[in-house]
Amino acid sequence: KDRLITCPSVHQERARGGRSRVDCMLSGRCGQLPLLQQPLPPPRYASSVASTRTACGRARNRAQCVTRAAGGGAYLLDYGAGNVRSVRNACKRLGYHLHEVKSPEDLMRADKLVFPGVGACGQCMEALKDQGYLEPLREYLLAGKPYLGICLGLQLLFEGSDENGGLEGLGIIPGRVSKFEAAHGRPVPQIGWNTLDTRRPSQLLDGVGDRRVYFVNSFRAAATPENKEWTLATTHYGGDFISVVQKGEVYATQFHPEKSGQVGLDILDNFLGGVSQIASHGASQDAVDATPQSSPAARGERLAKRVVVALDVRSNDAGDLVVTKGDQYDVREGGTGSGGDVRNLGKPVSLAERYFKEGADEISFLNITGFRDFPLSDLPMLEVMKRASENIFVPLTVGGGIRSFTDENGVAYTALQVASEYFRSGADKVAIGGDAVDAVEELQAAGGTPSGTTSIETISWHYGAQAVVVSIDPKRVYAADPDACPHPCVRTATRGPNGEEWCWWQCTVQGGRVPREIDAVTVAKGVEVLGAGEIMLNCIDRDGTNSGFDLELINAVADAVSIPVIASSGAGCPQHFSEVLLGTNASAALAAGMFHREEVAISEVKAHMHDSGVPTRLR
Repeated sequence: KDRLITCPSVHQERARGGRSRVDCMLSGRCGQLPLLQQPLPPPRYASSVASTRTACGRARNRAQCVTRAAGGGAYLLDYGAGNVRSVRNACKRLGYHLHEVKSPEDLMRADKLVFPGVGACGQCMEALKDQGYLEPLREYLLAGKPYLGICLGLQLLFEGSDENGGLEGLGIIPGRVSKFEAAHGRPVPQIGWNTLDTRRPSQLLDGVGDRRVYFVNSFRAAATPENKEWTLATTHYGGDFISVVQKGEVYATQFHPEKSGQVGLDILDNFLGGVSQIASHGASQDAVDATPQSSPAARGERLAKRVVVALDVRSNDAGDLVVTKGDQYDVREGGTGSGGDVRNLGKPVSLAERYFKEGADEISFLNITGFRDFPLSDLPMLEVMKRASENIFVPLTVGGGIRSFTDENGVAYTALQVASEYFRSGADKVAIGGDAVDAVEELQAAGGTPSGTTSIETISWHYGAQAVVVSIDPKRVYAADPDACPHPCVRTATRGPNGEEWCWWQCTVQGGRVPREIDAVTVAKGVEVLGAGEIMLNCIDRDGTNSGFDLELINAVADAVSIPVIASSGAGCPQHFSEVLLGTNASAALAAGMFHREEVAISEVKAHMHDSGVPTRLR
């Protein structure tokens, strides 16, 4: 079958057909890999005694994982969750192959198990029960076999969770999972890049140090005396919570290593490449009882503000899928009616890969035209997500056509089915636009009682609130008398054409073309009630102007909700990011055109943010 060839500087695995995969573990002089677009950098190792594994030994472990017979090896448990494709792609990027768990018997056959739980806890437990995996999984864990749980793969280890009205967990770790308490300036879910405060040495976290990893969670487990022997690392978000657990060869992370860039790839490599060596560094009682050397707050360890890059994707007149950018939502050269071509700023996948390498914290693909009548026929956009997720290991959002529809054959599809297809194709979050405005109007008509049938509710129930982003497209409207205006108004520093001192923001749909008699603040509060986990707040007035974000709009919305808000529209220089992230409660800031045209580099934006005192992920 496969043959392993070794030499002092490289380990080459040659498969049938003469195709080879080379990963230079010592010198970094790597050949081109079929599964890689670029050579991997050499793995980082801590200088402690706990990091004495040699690179050659690591490569041998990797080769064993890749070439092991189908009856054993590393397995991935996919119960039908959200974006599991990214975990597979991350492992492929590292040169590993994971077998798929296809039956309960596979769980006990596995030598190592990766369980990426994504979505809502109740849906996950129900799926595990229905598929017959629940008890075999518990037996696997009680046997102490190598396990890496991700997100829900950590939370289900506890005795229970308050999510979905309360439910029992696997009962492996003492304690119960509860929801974060939202506070002014600290929204829930926690979405973004935070640091780890390790409680004891572990090979799993070698090389992590103070580098941030990606979290997206509304619920967390608290560290207590009863579970201290399990607590490997904690993270601070309004208080300390457990972010990594370990006992023997059982590990789990609250964060997503497959979405944490290079540091996350290093962590996956540590687990898949040598779990037996990892477990050999068993913690002494002194280590188990250890507390962090300094508090997260004292060390500046807090959630970073995110830099998000948006790619507006549509077909041009020649039928090619391109990234474009509009001025106040007009994407044609010379304006609508000019006969000009759609602005072509590049290919979606190649641009997105460039932004990942340059340090973008998240990337959003917004499909501004594609197949609005039949979104599941949008094969090019689905292919974009599949290809992008192969080499991009930060969160990906996709928007456009996420709603229920009936196709040309009379077959009805739900918004949940549409969203599921995008999740399976590599998306981590879906953005809902005009459908969200409809949903809030229905909520108002029902006296504030959710129906349980809207796209926001169904997707949120199945995949969790963190998977649902609502994109709001408002336009400023001036008011002479706030008491006579039926919408919440704010006093503005930018007076209206007739000297008006007050304004509100009217929501629009269909790409800003159709105004609705509902305001942005009301829509934001309504979608939070329905179960959205994040708001992408655009501004038609500022779009394409490079004049900066509308801070008054962002403050009005961010102060009205307790979920994260992404500020969008108007960025033209690094200072604009620092201004909005220091001057409002926005959790992230988004830009498009200035990055596409290479007027400003992501590194310049992040350097300015850092120098201005904004918590920033720099590497």
